[in-house]
Amino acid sequence: MSTYFMFGRYTPEALKEVSGKRTEEALTLIKRLGGKTQDLYALLGPTDLVFIVDFPGSEEAMKASLALSRMTGIGFSTSPAIKVKDFDKFASGL
Repeated sequence: MSTYFMFGRYTPEALKEVSGKRTEEALTLIKRLGGKTQDLYALLGPTDLVFIVDFPGSEEAMKASLALSRMTGIGFSTSPAIKVKDFDKFASGL
């Protein structure tokens, strides 16, 4: 499994539909697509949400990003991530 950060930005329409029920539906969708949610955060600033999710690979992450956008109206930008300690090991081998 690989870790992905999914950054979300509300549209005015999506903001009107904020609810615990929609959050649960989003978590169910992520799980159905092979993902495991580590955590969800609401943010202040240019990004409204961040989901930290593990997926088997990029294809599943992309599917989830598209499916969540379609389901919620929230625009998602998804990026792979590795822990800094792993990055340091990787970089030291160059």
